[in-house]
Amino acid sequence: MTRRGRTSAGPQPEQELRRKAQVIFLRGVRAADPYQAVLRHLRVEDGKLIADRRRYSLATIRDIYVVGAGKASAVMAAAVERALGRRIRGGLINVKYGHTAPLRRIELNECGHPVPDSNGEAGARRIMEIARKAGEQDLVICLISGGASALMPAPAPPVTLEEKQQVTRLLLACGATIHEINAVRKHISDIKGGQLARLAFPARVLALLLSDVIGDQFDVIGSGPTAPDASTFAGALAVLDRYGLRERVPASVRERLERGAAGQIAETPKPGDPAFERTQNVLVGSNRCAVDAAAAAARRLGFKPLVLSTVIEGETREVARVHAAIAREILASGRPARPPVCLISGGETTVTLRGKGLGGRNQEFVLAAAIDLAGVPRVVVLSGGTDGTDGPTDAAGAIADGATLARAERIGLDARRMLDDNDSYHFFEPLGDLIKTGPTNTNVMDLRLVLIGKAE
Repeated sequence: MTRRGRTSAGPQPEQELRRKAQVIFLRGVRAADPYQAVLRHLRVEDGKLIADRRRYSLATIRDIYVVGAGKASAVMAAAVERALGRRIRGGLINVKYGHTAPLRRIELNECGHPVPDSNGEAGARRIMEIARKAGEQDLVICLISGGASALMPAPAPPVTLEEKQQVTRLLLACGATIHEINAVRKHISDIKGGQLARLAFPARVLALLLSDVIGDQFDVIGSGPTAPDASTFAGALAVLDRYGLRERVPASVRERLERGAAGQIAETPKPGDPAFERTQNVLVGSNRCAVDAAAAAARRLGFKPLVLSTVIEGETREVARVHAAIAREILASGRPARPPVCLISGGETTVTLRGKGLGGRNQEFVLAAAIDLAGVPRVVVLSGGTDGTDGPTDAAGAIADGATLARAERIGLDARRMLDDNDSYHFFEPLGDLIKTGPTNTNVMDLRLVLIGKAE
């Protein structure tokens, strides 16, 4: 951490750049606080519940139920309780193990992520029952944040939870994007792709969404349980074919998707469905707010912030190479800006698993960038998940500089071999370069930083 009041980036060694990178990252994470995000969009005033520009007369609402899922949904539920208090009749939220918050009127159900488990399925079935029993005079508030797709599994018979778990693992391992994964999951589910809104109809539905997906589309966030679904059975089959998975998925999944594509199973609800006439979807936060806050923090610390994009996708190590190349250009020519500079990007990349190591896309990003920046002075790279987790690890991400590879070699670590084995966690762990925040109770995708210091 830097000393209070020091704002000049000035001539600085890598250690100071590292401290400042972590400050900037944490400022970005805090800006995505879901509690404040909900309260910015939801309030009670003069007997009305105000959600963005829509007003609901509380006198016309009999019961209010709160349901949902996601890594940040417990904190979102706490904000809803703050706004509505005793007006809430009850509800249930599925959350990732450990991502909890103290609640009084809404029940929390901890369950598995990224691979769904039986706790998640039991909670999803209870959420469906709450939606079904809601009447025309009731309001169902649905809270959706990152991880909701896996945390709210309700496999459509005859697909079993185990078979859905297998499909999720196959899609994650092949490098499919979140949009592609969700297209498949919606069509082997009883709750995703607008089906929760259809279950709740004719009750009114207010969905508060904290986006963890590129583009912030309502039908993609959490697999869009309260939004018209743009994907189709045929599109889900096309995803399987694209990655050579049609014959590898369980027979029940393949047969359901093929029957749906042939018109033998009803599609998920599309635009124009009556359920959506009584449904309001509100985006309360996204990756952009974290990136904007990081840029402001970088500016206060004396860097010129350059936001590359908040919608970056693609193979992680290739995206890392582009970031490293921009840093090299800045050092060599001062283009597109002279140091001190802070490159910032958001979004969510993908990792194609080729090895058997342990890691996540953020750790892999930093390892790939560190290889390209080996020996380059005055550059620090940090990448982390805003939710505090990166893949199946206890780290949010990692940090590196131009001396990282040399340090690694001195203790017998082979960076290129470990990158090939997708073993970034075991590369950074002995170096003390993992970023560990613990659960942050938010999730707006990833935040990547490249700091380029001023020459001495």
